[in-house]
Order: sequence, then structure tokens, then C-alpha cells
Amino acid sequence: MKREVVSTSDAPKAIGPYSQAIKANGFLFCSGQIPANPETGELVSGSITKQTHQCLKNLKAIIEAAGSSMSSIVKVSVFLKNMDDFGEMNEEYAKWFPVDPPARAAVEVARLPKDVKVEIEAIVIVS
Repeated sequence: MKREVVSTSDAPKAIGPYSQAIKANGFLFCSGQIPANPETGELVSGSITKQTHQCLKNLKAIIEAAGSSMSSIVKVSVFLKNMDDFGEMNEEYAKWFPVDPPARAAVEVARLPKDVKVEIEAIVIVS
């Protein structure tokens, strides 16, 4: 089985001992993405909608760097600082998956890196 690290400057650099994603055995395992702007390193502040958008934009960049697409995502995990934000997060999320959305879990967690409101990870089919 081949294991390949996937990295792109179009998504935030890893801030610890992990990779943006690992391609293995026909799948891409994307690390959780927080709402950081890859060009500036600054966090997107404000609404859960804006933060969700940036997380998904970061995931998209990693997935495309691996040669796949958002439509090939099979599983998403969404980590929310506050489950009260679920409705707004879900509204933005739905825009990214208008047809046949992937399986998903959404959970509230006690704390996220850099105290962001949301973190999103994904598992994707790659060729």
C-alpha cells in the first residue's frame, strides 16, 4: 500500500506534527481545517457562516491538490464550539454539496484550536 503526503500552499500550513492530508489506498484523509486564510495566516473572524465557508474552501484546496474534487467526498466530520451554530453552519455547508451530499457527523466540542467556532475534516475518494 502506497502512502503519500498531500500539501498545498492554497490551504493553511499544518500547525503541528501532522500533514494537511494523506493519500492512501484510493482515499484521501484530510486533517481538520480551521477558518484560517492561507495567504495571511489570519483567522477568519465573525459569523459561523464565514468560518464554515473558509474551512470548506481550505478543504477544497487540499482535495484539488490531491487530484480529486468536493463531489468525491464520502465522509465529513464537523466540530462545533457551540451546537447553537448548527443551523447557520448547515446552511453554508449545504451550498457546497447541492447534490448527493456525503455522510456527515456534527458534534459540539469543548474547545477547538485557536478558539475557532468550527473545524471540518473529510475523507475523499481519489484515483
